Amino acid sequence: MKVEATDLKTKETDDRGRVYLGTEYANKRVTVAVVEVESDRPDDDELATAYREASDSAEALAEEWDETSDEAWETLDG
Repeated sequence: MKVEATDLKTKETDDRGRVYLGTEYANKRVTVAVVEVESDRPDDDELATAYREASDSAEALAEEWDETSDEAWETLDG
């Protein structure tokens, strides 16, 4: 059996992984093939990269704040 690309439909699942096909399939036998699954959540590598970037950014911000704070205290003491 040959399947035309135009015949393929993309559907999104609900939070339990179910797909609503529509009333045109009511009382009919339907065979479904999953061709591809995309996640809307970041994978572990993306999360690790984001965590490292946030950590680096926080360190840089803390250093900058430390310098600014020292300058402010020096101004107040002077």
